[in-house]
Amino acid sequence: MVLGGGGADGTGCELGGRDAAMDAALQALYGGAGDKEGRRQGQGQGQGRERTAGLGGSAPAVARWLGDIRTYFPSSVVQVMQRDAIDRLGLSALLLEPEMLEAVEADVHLVGTLLSLNKAMPETTKETARAVVRKVVEELEKRLSTRTRATLTGALDRSARVSRPRHHDIDWNRTIAANLKNYLPEYRTVVPERLIGYGRASQSVKKEVILCIDQSGSMAASVVYASVFGAVLGSMRSLNTRLVVFDTNVVDLTEQLDDPVDVLFGTQLGGGTDINRALAYCQSQISRPAETVVVLISDLYEGGIRDEMLKRVAAMKASGVQFVTLLALSDEGAPAYDREHAAALAALGAPAFACTPDLFPEVMAAAIEKRPLPISDTAAA
Repeated sequence: MVLGGGGADGTGCELGGRDAAMDAALQALYGGAGDKEGRRQGQGQGQGRERTAGLGGSAPAVARWLGDIRTYFPSSVVQVMQRDAIDRLGLSALLLEPEMLEAVEADVHLVGTLLSLNKAMPETTKETARAVVRKVVEELEKRLSTRTRATLTGALDRSARVSRPRHHDIDWNRTIAANLKNYLPEYRTVVPERLIGYGRASQSVKKEVILCIDQSGSMAASVVYASVFGAVLGSMRSLNTRLVVFDTNVVDLTEQLDDPVDVLFGTQLGGGTDINRALAYCQSQISRPAETVVVLISDLYEGGIRDEMLKRVAAMKASGVQFVTLLALSDEGAPAYDREHAAALAALGAPAFACTPDLFPEVMAAAIEKRPLPISDTAAA
């Protein structure tokens, strides 16, 4: 399908009805440089080409446009167009108006934008913004929580090894490996003198998890997903979960873990980055190194002391901590990141890679069981 405009734009096919309306909605956002310049100078005063649309700086015009794109395009396309409108046309300020928030299609990226505007948001808008954020968070929890709990519960069970297991609790792979010296060639079998089994996780705390999240502007989607996962992990009795966010300062949001919306509104996207300071705080919270998993979520652009940061990671790993570095926790893949720091962490045995929300439970399960992380070739740094 070709969308055209006045005089059929040389296609020989004039648009009308619904097609013309779709074309106008697209033109308002994706018009050429001349159209964009016209919008900057205050379009809507009857100047310029007749076909020029544009959103201008008018809230009613934007609200009508948002309604139009929801009418003509599927939700996934609407979310992309909204994101482009915010980036291309500078519409962030309009999101501070309650009626605008009620008109948008909520998604992770919109939540990130709202969080970046949090400090500038008037009181009249905050309740609407919280409702929008809560809707997205609840949808993410519904999508991610069941599988996360099931995956990690299994990992916690398997991580509690026992030496006198019942038959159905025997870990045959480890049992065979431990008894290879007892192989009898004539019978082509291994005599299992020593059994290794899976323990069953009790309701007591088995593992400590610290999520350490970079809240610089580029990490917005990761902050949203990490807050949701933090709430899910925090609800599991066998895990003691701590959530820490940082820029040049460090804020412990563990007390808000029961409500990820409170966690998100406790963040402040943007600002500098001091990974070393954040890791120093996390290190101070570790009491059982061999039972602790630290997850650093950052693009690794360090504004603090690089060598100290690397020394802290090395010290934590030497003490028995399972250290995981995620360049992003989102569906978009790895953002721009500091490759030198990523390589240095990989040399310490903490490879840095981007992780999708669907893969995160498997990454955590592997860390809990102290087995190799499921890093795909495309995700590795």
